[in-house]
Amino acid sequence: MKNLVVSEAIKIKLLKKHQVTIREVEHCFSNREGRLLYDNRALTKTNPPTLWFIALTNQNRKLKIAYIQKGVQVILKTAYEPNDVELAIYERFGMAA
Repeated sequence: MKNLVVSEAIKIKLLKKHQVTIREVEHCFSNREGRLLYDNRALTKTNPPTLWFIALTNQNRKLKIAYIQKGVQVILKTAYEPNDVELAIYERFGMAA
């Protein structure tokens, strides 16, 4: 993804803390089927707002992807395997028809 922006600090965090590669993040963007959700939590509120979704990598690994959209730039905030609460939220609100 040529418009994906990932800082060095985020790259390091993804690999060391979550064992997630940028390629896996790109897979998730390509494989996304549900809606984008907004992160409305006060502690993580950003301007523009943080968007997130859950999708599969090409190896069927489920990841939560959180990012900020600034024009054509997609600025990655984080990516990791979602917990049960996040999965339930996304199944309820992100996968709704």
